[in-house]
Amino acid sequence: MKKTIAIRVIVGVVVGIFLVSAWVHDGKPDWSMLKLFSTAVFVCTVMFNLWDFWLWRLPWIQRIPGVGIPRSLRGTWKGTLTSFWVDPATGSNPPPKTVYLVVHQTASLVTVKLMTDESRSASALGEVSEVDGSVILTYMYLNKPDLRVEHRSRIHHGSTVFDVSGSPARRLKGRYWTDRDSKGELDFTERDKKKLADDFAEAAELFEEAV
Repeated sequence: MKKTIAIRVIVGVVVGIFLVSAWVHDGKPDWSMLKLFSTAVFVCTVMFNLWDFWLWRLPWIQRIPGVGIPRSLRGTWKGTLTSFWVDPATGSNPPPKTVYLVVHQTASLVTVKLMTDESRSASALGEVSEVDGSVILTYMYLNKPDLRVEHRSRIHHGSTVFDVSGSPARRLKGRYWTDRDSKGELDFTERDKKKLADDFAEAAELFEEAV
């Protein structure tokens, strides 16, 4: 909805500029241009959606430097989560575990899901950006544990920062912090670019099939 409104406003401004220009030049506005408004909106909407959902992530476009194209991270990633939380009962950290990261991405929007065998996180305010020549993925999230582990792992908020390596992207490595005063590291090195898994089991099957 917001994209459609923005396109209509832009097309309206352009048509308005041409009307005013014709008025100034010829002494009267050329109202026939208004007939092109709907067609122009339709064409701009189609072109914008083609760019937003597909064209921007073509390999040769991804290699164009300096034009603000976000790095494509779309797909299902397999990696490892290492928690620095210390179990008060044992005085040690939990062992590293296999996790999956699912990145839904267009040229203008990125959303992220992280899935473990015990919980699922959904992102908010996600962004792929370039800082000092390095590409990073940042987002805030809400983590919801499975009911069976809620007695020891409550719902919580957190934030994550990933460094992106490679073009096309080959690795996501970063860290996370939570409002439970816990933190850890995440490292993803395997990726299925075509499929976006819905849950932990489906993600695990993707990489089992690839072996």
